[in-house]
Amino acid sequence: MRVSAVLAAATLAAAVAWPAAAQDAAKIERGKQVYVEQKCKLCHSIGGEGNAKGPLDDVGSKFKADELKEWIVNPQAMTEKHKATRKPAMKAYPNLPAADLEALVAYMGSLKKK
Repeated sequence: MRVSAVLAAATLAAAVAWPAAAQDAAKIERGKQVYVEQKCKLCHSIGGEGNAKGPLDDVGSKFKADELKEWIVNPQAMTEKHKATRKPAMKAYPNLPAADLEALVAYMGSLKKK
């Protein structure tokens, strides 16, 4: 009886986790699209594609989600906070739709060197 309860709990946990993982993957995929739509590779690169002066390959390991969001909507404040010296200064995207901003942050957060 106890084994079946454990199996039922494990099955339920997997059933709940799977849609969440699928949603995360969909959000990351949308973030990739936003990256392209906003022409981010004019100033940044991922996987050697784009402007090599602004590599983002490991940005997900360096910053938390709220920091990534702040870099996108208020890069001037983040530049000052982190004493970044790259020129030209990053353009702010304060009017990016909330869903696109969330997706872009999810995508940036997924960029971690292995």
